[in-house]
Amino acid sequence: MNLFNRPALLIISSLFFSAFSNAQTTAPKPYGALPTARQLKWQETEMYCIIHFTPTTFQNKEWGYGDADPSIFNPTKFSALQIVSAAKAGGFKGIVYVAKHHDGFALWPTKTTTYNISKSPWKNGKGDMVREFQQAAKQEGMKFGIYCSPWDRHNPHYGTPAYLVDYRNQITELYSNYGDLFMSWHDGANGGDGYYGGTNEKRKVDQSTYYDWMNTWAITRKLQPNASIFSDIGLDVRWVGNEKGLAPETSWSTITFNEKNGKPAMPGFMDDSNLGSGTRNGKQWIPFEGDVALRPGWFYHPEQDEQLKSVEDLFNIYVHTVGRGGALDLGLSPTKEGILFPDDVERLAEFGNFLKQVFAYNLAKDATITLSNVRGKSQKAFGAAKLTDASRYSYWATDDKVHQATAELTFKKPVRFTIIQLRENIKLGERIDSVNVDVFKKGQWINLAKATSIGANRIIRLENSESAAKVRIHVYAPVAIALSEIGLYMEPKIKTESAKKDKNSYKSSGWKVLNPAAEITNPAYALDDNEATAAQLMSGNAIDIDFGKVLTFAAVGYLPAQDGSSAGAIEKYEVLSSNDGVKWDKIAEGEFSNIKANPILQRIGLTQPVTARYLRLLSKQAVAGKDGQPQVRIAELSVYKK
Repeated sequence: MNLFNRPALLIISSLFFSAFSNAQTTAPKPYGALPTARQLKWQETEMYCIIHFTPTTFQNKEWGYGDADPSIFNPTKFSALQIVSAAKAGGFKGIVYVAKHHDGFALWPTKTTTYNISKSPWKNGKGDMVREFQQAAKQEGMKFGIYCSPWDRHNPHYGTPAYLVDYRNQITELYSNYGDLFMSWHDGANGGDGYYGGTNEKRKVDQSTYYDWMNTWAITRKLQPNASIFSDIGLDVRWVGNEKGLAPETSWSTITFNEKNGKPAMPGFMDDSNLGSGTRNGKQWIPFEGDVALRPGWFYHPEQDEQLKSVEDLFNIYVHTVGRGGALDLGLSPTKEGILFPDDVERLAEFGNFLKQVFAYNLAKDATITLSNVRGKSQKAFGAAKLTDASRYSYWATDDKVHQATAELTFKKPVRFTIIQLRENIKLGERIDSVNVDVFKKGQWINLAKATSIGANRIIRLENSESAAKVRIHVYAPVAIALSEIGLYMEPKIKTESAKKDKNSYKSSGWKVLNPAAEITNPAYALDDNEATAAQLMSGNAIDIDFGKVLTFAAVGYLPAQDGSSAGAIEKYEVLSSNDGVKWDKIAEGEFSNIKANPILQRIGLTQPVTARYLRLLSKQAVAGKDGQPQVRIAELSVYKK
């Protein structure tokens, strides 16, 4: 006997297929670690600037020691609006102001230390630079963030529990009195030489425990719940691992931080091997920030006025930060007058205009897009129109069982492009493993490009422009695909700037390294005018140069090895000169601040020109390599006429 008649079976069958169809037209289930609401807002920001302007600017140093007299801080033409407006013209959407750098000088009238802006002559001690930047950002419709350095080279309590009270009171003031912040910015600089209330000593801290970061950051969460916390291993945003603004080809937004020496990873103390790459299917969603300065250094130095990054440099950095799923944080450095140098303003405007030209029109809008699979066959919910609507969160999706699919773009006539842009709907996680991009040529599909780690944004920039009437994007994922955007763009030609060789430098032809070969490996590499090579000190801590004749020079240049590792970079130095190679006179000494994170050309200005035949660069401290040995490496040595 039949339990069901035919009409009943048809009803059940209809209900089954209806349920199946409904299941396939609902959103795919989220995959892996997911971004928070504050992280989504940060991802949407994409570009912002960090501004370094403290008494250190007036000392022409890269890091202040903590001993500067507040009386030197008196910018005569200060304009936060000029600086913020220039950043906006560059296409940036926010600024982070350095309210206190490592020198410990507070740029707001704080109750936590007497070493603050109220002791300076600027505005007769009544000024508040943090307030001025906050107001300028508000006026220009820019987001505002704050950096207050945890390392303080002035505070006499640094290294003791008392300083942690001071530091927490400082961020409490800053996060309570300057409106809504989009970022709480920190770095990993933790302890070292400093003034420390006049003791002039080296103080070390246990970087894994001293700041008690989780409880310190709890202040941020309470006072500024919408602010993303950035640090080496910040709760919301991580560091890319270098100060060149360059992320690797694969840069996952998810990461699992590795312990170091059995201690939990903390800012300034971690295994940084995966900072740039992230971790596929990592435990946390913590995307990266790529920070880099417009000039070689973070602070203004007049000798760097002709060393600004070109538009091509900046766009390349943009592709390797924003275009790898992270954000670009560009360093701006006001002059002693308190404004940006005119060339800096011009370069920002040029870059902003170039970005507008690049992304003015998405050529993919002109294509007929054919998808190999659409979730639940619902074009309205998950179809091709979602790929060119400029929305981050509408998307093409496949059925749950479809983990490989293609989007084929067909044009009425060939289009020329240099950039392929892809986005995922990251509200559903980072789902895509990789993509292949093909073009149809001479009756067959030819692979044009490949990419991994799509995330919030992936820009594939071709070396040469491509023209095609058909473009196919093959997507691979372990789960249903959720691709929100496909873009094809043709970038305009950039007016290339010739590399600016310092016209004031002496040619090194005829110079000789005097140290025996047993002491220095490849000594000639220090003088070969080739940044890709480097001499290495195997013993001793100095290199001696014979110019072959007497020269008069006003500055000395040192370039550490440029092979991607800062090992062997000189941190503290002395420079000596001689006329006979026997009697040596010290002509300069100091530190190359931040060289470990940013191993760029270091220019040592002398107090007065020196006339000599011989030069000695002596390392008093260098960055240790993996073996713990600080064997000095020198890519280039140079001297300058002025």
